[in-house]
Amino acid sequence: MSEPSINAFFRDEVLAMQPYVPGEQPQGGKAIKLNTNESPYPPPLSVVNAIHQAATRLERYPDPLATSFRLRASEVLKVEADQILCGNGSDDILTIVTRAFVPPNTKVRFPYPSYILYRTLAELQGAQSEEVNFEPDWSLGPAFAAPDTDLRLVYLPNPNSPTGTMVSREQIVNLANQLPCPLLVDEAYVDFAPFSCVDLPATHPKIMVSRTLSKSYALAGLRFGYLVAHPHVIQMLRKVKDSYNTDALSIAGATAAIDDQAWLTQNIKRCNATRDRMTIALRRLGFHVIDSHANFVWCKHPSRDSRELYELLKRSGLLVRYMNYSGWSDGLRISVGTDSAIDAVLAVLG
Repeated sequence: MSEPSINAFFRDEVLAMQPYVPGEQPQGGKAIKLNTNESPYPPPLSVVNAIHQAATRLERYPDPLATSFRLRASEVLKVEADQILCGNGSDDILTIVTRAFVPPNTKVRFPYPSYILYRTLAELQGAQSEEVNFEPDWSLGPAFAAPDTDLRLVYLPNPNSPTGTMVSREQIVNLANQLPCPLLVDEAYVDFAPFSCVDLPATHPKIMVSRTLSKSYALAGLRFGYLVAHPHVIQMLRKVKDSYNTDALSIAGATAAIDDQAWLTQNIKRCNATRDRMTIALRRLGFHVIDSHANFVWCKHPSRDSRELYELLKRSGLLVRYMNYSGWSDGLRISVGTDSAIDAVLAVLG
């Protein structure tokens, strides 16, 4: 039963905002999912075993700082453990950072088109979203570093979604030096890319780097992400996070996952090989495809409607992501799947 009168109690920002719309998550049937950038392969058995073992101690609260993960991640990433803050997926990390740095009536800046959750997080704070268009070659123009006394936080997804394009480390350092506020580099897809910025926060305190285990580590269903930042920044952000924002199962699984770097290397190798093969095949079918450094490709056909192609694939049991960016363009974002799944998509499109 609807209760319109209850709207008077909600914040104006909540009433006005549009909800974040994730990709379709069918709960039954035999659809092939290539729409939410999940790993097409399951995590190693060591992760499952670690979660099973942790499930025998659920009567206890989890470690609020996920210490076991931070210690192992610090060795893998070659950073200090006190530079790492863990969260319930990288979306939780983005929320914590936004809550900590962005008061009402200020500004948050991010490139457009990119991850639409940034806008939602700004609106929840009562802040203004400042979306700066990418240049035609997907680089960032001078406007992205323009000074503004109201600017409190800048998000930079690297690689970007939906394009898979990247901004160089040198430009990121230059941006941090020019901007009047912290810069968060969102590296959700960086394991598929040729470089990372995870070492920069140690020497550039205004730079923070967020990561997730949902993509390359095949743990989208577990929900675990983390932030790498200067130790003082981490200390302050701990005040903002929920008391137990990572549970015992996710900590155990994430620790086992990051411990198996051999599996990660193999998973990245086969996903990138499939991505590159898909790129070549789509171009042969006449699609314009941007070179991607993530586990997906962004494509558009010059003479076929993207929405119609999306519907055509969906009727064939193949889910990809149709995305339409106001004032920019629309297109299809196709996640890297198994070779057989990608062959099915290419067959229908062909």
